This record gives sequence, structure tokens and C-alpha cells, in this order.
Amino acid sequence: MKFPRRSFIHMSVAGAALPAVPGIARAQAYPSRPARIVVGFPAGGATDIMARLMSDWLTERVGQQFLVENKPGASGSIGTETVAKAAPDGYTLLQAVTPNAINPALYSNLGFDFIRDFAPVIYQARLAYVVVVNPSVPAKTLPELIAYAKANPGKINYGSAGQGTPQNITCELFKMMTGVNLVHVPYKGGAPAVADLIAGHVQVVFAPLSESIPQIKAGKLRALAVTPVKRLDVLPDVPTIAEFVPGYEASGFAGISVPKGTPADVIDLLNKQLNAALADPKIKGRIEELGGTVMGGTPAEFGKLVADATEKWAKVIKAAGIKPE
Repeated sequence: MKFPRRSFIHMSVAGAALPAVPGIARAQAYPSRPARIVVGFPAGGATDIMARLMSDWLTERVGQQFLVENKPGASGSIGTETVAKAAPDGYTLLQAVTPNAINPALYSNLGFDFIRDFAPVIYQARLAYVVVVNPSVPAKTLPELIAYAKANPGKINYGSAGQGTPQNITCELFKMMTGVNLVHVPYKGGAPAVADLIAGHVQVVFAPLSESIPQIKAGKLRALAVTPVKRLDVLPDVPTIAEFVPGYEASGFAGISVPKGTPADVIDLLNKQLNAALADPKIKGRIEELGGTVMGGTPAEFGKLVADATEKWAKVIKAAGIKPE
């Protein structure tokens, strides 16, 4: 049987399009039921709020509800393991944060490998820390703090949210690069550390911006420097540590990850939707209030950031001899 040339061309074009159909159908089918974003920390904190901003956006725009599920404990590892063991179908997401890059060097018995077992979706925000001191400390600048610490070795205490937390390792990096001797006082959370700093029981904290800005503005704490390489819009007059300690940089991150094996078209859909969320002025403003700088971008860019941070903090933890509590 012979086919007219026009019919043959039509059939050829239609046949060439067939391989793409399953992927399109899957992307259109997702999500077909409610999904969840797992947070490895308690409700109400900056990590939880970040996840809820994303879940609200997705719920409004993709036709299914995205719920936030808090599974706190073990510096975020309980929630992370929950997602690692979930089906890679796009219905269980992780609110990934800095401890996911720190914990591999701290704990030998994690039930997962974050880089091996997760696929990156998006880099939501870079998180900054600020060096704050009690107003009774005579140092009014970072160089003055370094000089004061060197003149009083082992007599100045710095507080943190606990062993191996971002506040701990960012300060340990500072100690390594400046040669100062500050004594670590770990607390069970960042808020108690800041409270004791205000009370004068410790002298320094490398505090998350979200936990320290109200006290800075109220004059209860003095900000000496911020940890990223660039100054922050919310504290434009506060210099970076790198302005006095060349090469110093310490930033946290927030992002979304999913179990490895999640279909690429599902990751692409989530990435596009969440990039749109991060471009929304209201969401961007809320993230900035939490001490974050909105990032966005591709899954590959977030994956590289996590890999680089994991390598960097492993070196600091080993050099400083940091052990989990």
C-alpha cells in the first residue's frame, strides 16, 4: 500500500512526538494528591517559616495541598531521614538547611548520606550570621574585639546553640583564622544563648540574623560584623568579617531537596514554581526579615553549594576537634 506524501509526513511527525508523551503526561499528572514538606526543626522558627512560605505558594498554584510536617530532633537528622526513606515521587520534600552540610562530619551513624540520597531542587536563600557582643564589652569594632581577646586569652566566652551548630563552627573558623582564644559555652538552642549574652553571662555570639536584629535595634546588643562576604541591606553600616580578616566567609543556606530518583520533570516543575515564589516581592521581603538573601536558580547550582559547604565545614570540624553532644 502506498501512502500520499502528505499523509506520510504527518504520520512521521506524529510518530516522532510519541516518546515525549509519557514525560508530558507525568508532569501534567503531578501533583495528583497532597504532598508534604518535612522540616527537621520545631514549628515557629525561621526554618519552619521558610517551608510554610513555599508550601502556601505551591498550594495556591498547582492545584493540590502542600502541607508542612515538623519532625524535630538530632539537629534536623530525624526529619531528613524521614525524607530519605520516602518514595521518590515528589510527594515528600525536605526543607534543607545548613546542618545537612554539617552533620555528616559530626555523626558516623546517620541513616542516610545527604549528597548521595537526595536530589537538589532549589537554593532558596543564603543565611547570614552577625557577630554580636554585650554592650559591656569594651570592643566597639571587630579589630578591637580581636585585640581584646588576644590580651585576655581564655577569658572571653562565646555562646552557641550547641556543639556542631552553625553558630559554633562559624566562630571556630573565626578563631582559626585570627588566632584568638575564645571559650565555647554551648546552649540548647540559639535563643538561650542570645538571652545569656544580653544578661552578660557570655560576651560574644555569632548569632543568626533573625535572632539578633531586634536586640541590635533595641540597643541590647552591639553588632560588630556580619559573616558573608558582602554587607547586608538590613545592616548596611555593619562591616563584614572579611573586611578585617581576608578570606573569611561563613553563610548558611536554606533550600528544598527531594529523595534521589525523583523524576526530573517533577523536579523541574517544583524548581520553576519555587523560583517564581522567590521572585514574589512579599515572599522575598519575608525571607529578608528572617535574615536571608533570596537566591533561586537551578537544581545543579544548589547541589554544588551543598557539596562545597559539606567539604568546607568538615575541614573546620576536624581542625577544631568538634564532637557532638
